[in-house]
Amino acid sequence: MKVGVLALQGDVREHVSSLIACGVNPSAIRRIEELEAIDALIIPGGESTTIAQLAEHYELLLPIRARINKGMPVYGSCAGMILLADRVLDAVDGQKTFGGLDITVRRNAFGRQVDSFESDIEFGDGGSEKVHAVFIRAPWVEEIGKDIKILASVIGPDAKSHPVAVRGGNLFATSFHPELTGDHRVHRYFIEEIARPALVRGGLR
Repeated sequence: MKVGVLALQGDVREHVSSLIACGVNPSAIRRIEELEAIDALIIPGGESTTIAQLAEHYELLLPIRARINKGMPVYGSCAGMILLADRVLDAVDGQKTFGGLDITVRRNAFGRQVDSFESDIEFGDGGSEKVHAVFIRAPWVEEIGKDIKILASVIGPDAKSHPVAVRGGNLFATSFHPELTGDHRVHRYFIEEIARPALVRGGLR
């Protein structure tokens, strides 16, 4: 299975290290021919507007949308969640996304950089232990479509519970950064529960 990490901006190296720890030999994706060679993609955390602008500059925005529409498995963390969302609140004017996940996200929902935090949260992969989650200028999911599965939620500063990990078909997103913790459980979930079964079913390129 060939898994790529979109390498335009953000914490690319950390996702690459996590994938290697999971037994996957990943590739950095910056060009259309590299995108065409992979079976699944990770969109890292970073700055969602910058990643979208660079994707458009390198003529990857529409091809990634097309691969998503064809069923390519994609995991987005933090900014990657924003870029997979169909709807974005508090977006900058003209902000573009790859889309595909029937969710509404709110950018910087937990606050600014100084409001970043860590928490042990329950993750719906069937495991009994909690996942250590790092939230950095993180979004949260404000609304979900009918076919979206919530895998984790946390209480926000508004004292309400908000989804921070969701799945819709072959698309998976987290508000937090599992690549920064040394715990590769979230990446294994994407590989074993989403990407590998999709590849077995075939017909995704």
